[in-house]
Amino acid sequence: MAIALTEKAANEIKRVLSEMKKSPETTVLRVGVAGGGCSGFQYALGFDEEAIDPLKDQVGEQHGIKVAVDKKSDLYLDGTTIDFHDGLDRRGFTFNNPNAVKSCGCGSSFSA
Repeated sequence: MAIALTEKAANEIKRVLSEMKKSPETTVLRVGVAGGGCSGFQYALGFDEEAIDPLKDQVGEQHGIKVAVDKKSDLYLDGTTIDFHDGLDRRGFTFNNPNAVKSCGCGSSFSA
């Protein structure tokens, strides 16, 4: 799998799943990219409870979280690390993407 999920990010995902009363065993974190944002592409995170299609998705499990990335997004996310930042200045998921040539100030969009 092209994406690494830090333990801190996985713990936050588990917390969110717990609040939503969803199980990490049956829920998949879907990571992708979509056109848009101020730099061309924006990151997309969501939950999926449907069956994963092995012909369309790269699937893995990290720190007890199942992660799926569609093959198109995988091209842009190869080597990306997803972390969670919880500080006074900001709170949220961060993406360290080695394929990003340019990122916006908020870190939620990039160009490749």
